[in-house]
Amino acid sequence: MRFGGVIFDMDGTLLDTIEDLASCMNRVLERYGYPAHPVDSYRYFVGEGMEMLVRRALPDGRDDRETVARCLADMHKEYGSGWACCSKLYPGIGELLDFLEDNRIPKAVLSNKPDGFTKDMAEALLGQWTFFEIRGERPPTPRKPDPASALEIAAGMGVPPQRVLYLGDSGIDMQTAARAGMYPVGALWGFRSADELKLNGAKALVKNPRELISIISGEPCKI
Repeated sequence: MRFGGVIFDMDGTLLDTIEDLASCMNRVLERYGYPAHPVDSYRYFVGEGMEMLVRRALPDGRDDRETVARCLADMHKEYGSGWACCSKLYPGIGELLDFLEDNRIPKAVLSNKPDGFTKDMAEALLGQWTFFEIRGERPPTPRKPDPASALEIAAGMGVPPQRVLYLGDSGIDMQTAARAGMYPVGALWGFRSADELKLNGAKALVKNPRELISIISGEPCKI
């Protein structure tokens, strides 16, 4: 095999979570009389942690510390009870995870979603597979694109960074992989565009999880 380990982003990569993220945040906004956003707008609000999601969703000029803190606390409550309404695996992800398990290739999840939500969602939707680690944002470790968490995961796996494939759907993910010395692959079924992925260092783009199996197996790829 070309790679000895795989690290996945969660939202927009393994799981389609955009509808639940949007509906939960929109309920918070409407509670305070702020305008809601179309679901597609949330593709560009997510990716840098829940606080940044809240800041981006709030109207211009309403991102003061007190308002952000209040809306963030409400978003935690809303998402805690609403994340499972529509969230699901993307087509082909199960086959990909089966392939990794059959070939004893260790895998992990690294998300900027709060660590508690990351673990809860993984248990509910990915629980039939074994992951070396499920890790969300947890202070004091800096969130992505800082490479610290990715490097810690690779070290724990016992796999050199250059033999770790990192699959994500955003520029943040590609930056994380590049800074860690890993192999950045962009998931085109996710939340962001091919241009964003390429501009931030993607070495390959995949249209479906089956294409990733080919890359892991050592077949030539290009973007």
